[in-house]
Amino acid sequence: MGSLDSVELLPEPDDSRILSAIDPSAVGFQDDWRAEVTGWAPAMPKPIKRVRGRKFIVTNGILFAILAVLMLWVWQSGYLIVDLPPAKSEWAAEQAGFSDESLDGLTGNGVRVCIVDTGIDLSNPAFNGIEITFKDMIGDSSTPVDYGYLAHGTLMAGLLIAQSHQIGMAPNIELGMVAALGDDGTGKNTADESDVAQAINWCIETYSADIISLSLGGTQTDGMMREGASASVTRKAVDMGIYVIAAAGNDGGADDDGRVSVPSNVARAISVGASTRGGEVWENSSLGSQTTTSGEQRSHPNLKPEIIAPGDGIISTGRGDTWYSSSGTSDATVFVTAALALILEDQPRMKPNSMSDGSCIDSVKEALRISTEFGGQVHDNKSGYGQLDAGSWLSTVRTLPNCQ
Repeated sequence: MGSLDSVELLPEPDDSRILSAIDPSAVGFQDDWRAEVTGWAPAMPKPIKRVRGRKFIVTNGILFAILAVLMLWVWQSGYLIVDLPPAKSEWAAEQAGFSDESLDGLTGNGVRVCIVDTGIDLSNPAFNGIEITFKDMIGDSSTPVDYGYLAHGTLMAGLLIAQSHQIGMAPNIELGMVAALGDDGTGKNTADESDVAQAINWCIETYSADIISLSLGGTQTDGMMREGASASVTRKAVDMGIYVIAAAGNDGGADDDGRVSVPSNVARAISVGASTRGGEVWENSSLGSQTTTSGEQRSHPNLKPEIIAPGDGIISTGRGDTWYSSSGTSDATVFVTAALALILEDQPRMKPNSMSDGSCIDSVKEALRISTEFGGQVHDNKSGYGQLDAGSWLSTVRTLPNCQ
């Protein structure tokens, strides 16, 4: 039996105890995995401060002088100073088509969404009464915790399930949260790729997710001969009919490598870029390439990225009674996840089942393409097929025939 000194051992995504022997020349993807939540770079989240306002009652007539003196005393005493709630990003939900009447009454009820992120901190009052299924792959906590820099997972979850102030876009989903990334001490949330792959596999095998939401990503390298573990297990998910929504990445601009992040590069996954208020592409949203690293040409409806959604100055939940504003394809990913959750509530025939083979994903992605402003006839390497329109997407899905 020959020596194994010349090969590398790669943990399989389904079971890290099983190792595959790989030629080192085909393992370049391991060195290039950017194991960080791409939604944080390069735009830092900012705390939203509560606005301090003052009530003022205008009087007239003979009582003006008396009341003026009285009000001056009360004003100075601070009795009429009140805390106003922080701002909201309602414009983003409207821009993404969530105000369409076709979505009325839909809350994501009965749809199982699994997020792989830094975890979740349920101390924010907007999560009061919320129950989630939590898996800790960093420590051994049996209760929900967020290991992230500025609680990234908590922000992403709030966009979906917040119950007060800014109501989540799919507040009644069943949420599974896997803590697989954490603060590395430099302002980034990082993880080993095998941990991310195992987290995705937990969403598949243990949680039985309908949708897996990934506000994270790694890099691709031209000439890669073998995909990484996170892409491999993502391919497993979509081939089982489980929808995967993943961030396109935030390396847009002069340093853009010209490819969306892994695992949003997987054909059946939905790769999401970010847009600004008004619908323009956010300047740091990653470009996509319509040629895979192995040289194959992509085809409709799987051109990358597929869609853009609001991702600039998005407000969501922080730890405790705090709200933050963040920018990135992370936020945009959750908008698409929320839209799909409402669609699957309305059209449960499109959910994955034991017989699913990915054909429903193909149909729903085709509906996503057609639902955009130009009917999916135009694709751009940065804006994809166009801006998410949740209402139009649902209306299109309603016309689809049954699938597995």
